[in-house]
Amino acid sequence: MENAMENLSSKYGKTLMLDKLFSYCPGCGHGIVTRLVAEAIEAMGLREKAVSVVGIGCGGFSHHYMDIDAIEATHGRSTSTATGFKLASPENFVFTYQGDGDMSAIGLADLLHAANKGVPITALMINNTVFGMTGGQMSPATLEGQVTATTPNGRDPKLHGYPILVPEMMRAMQGVKYLARESVADAPAIRKAGKSIRRAFECQEKNQGFAFIEFIVPCPTGLKKSVKDSYAWCKDQMVDYFKPQVFKDEVE
Repeated sequence: MENAMENLSSKYGKTLMLDKLFSYCPGCGHGIVTRLVAEAIEAMGLREKAVSVVGIGCGGFSHHYMDIDAIEATHGRSTSTATGFKLASPENFVFTYQGDGDMSAIGLADLLHAANKGVPITALMINNTVFGMTGGQMSPATLEGQVTATTPNGRDPKLHGYPILVPEMMRAMQGVKYLARESVADAPAIRKAGKSIRRAFECQEKNQGFAFIEFIVPCPTGLKKSVKDSYAWCKDQMVDYFKPQVFKDEVE
């Protein structure tokens, strides 16, 4: 396996850009997911044809650290932009990288219609339960009772609704061929998330339909917790509601 990785690296070059200044906050889960995505692109030899469509928010930094082509879509419109690009250039490998505020709020309709159509793209949603870049406001994924910049008394379902379960909304859609929720709360979960990314990428490479992964990650800054405590909260609180699992794997 190591020899195969070395051969691909020498042929396609390194995907991860290690000489870039890091914009993520210390302990941010985005850094872990970004690295996993870069490793999958490199291992599968996709760098020369990969196109990342990023959303507005902290996820929009992800392409700064990968030596691939990228498009920054308007707020919430990454899956629609990716759909158009894939239809116009089907030989490219196209994936979106979006936060829960971008994808599950203003971008939810775009996501669900792309999924229902079975567009052969890969959509990645990084869920840290807040709008991280703008100050830690409540997002559709904020947990019940969670204190944020806009819910000082905690999220109240009677006022704000319940935390949204995105993959659960999509599993009945026939166009969705790979559907999962993963976590980066600890090392075993990170290893599992890496395997899930490669499976989702394989779905697109085989042109079998839409693939989606939600990643449960901590945001120490938005949660106003230490890095250690934010990962503990992610493991103890977030995954209790957002349960990691593979909902559907129809990749042949």
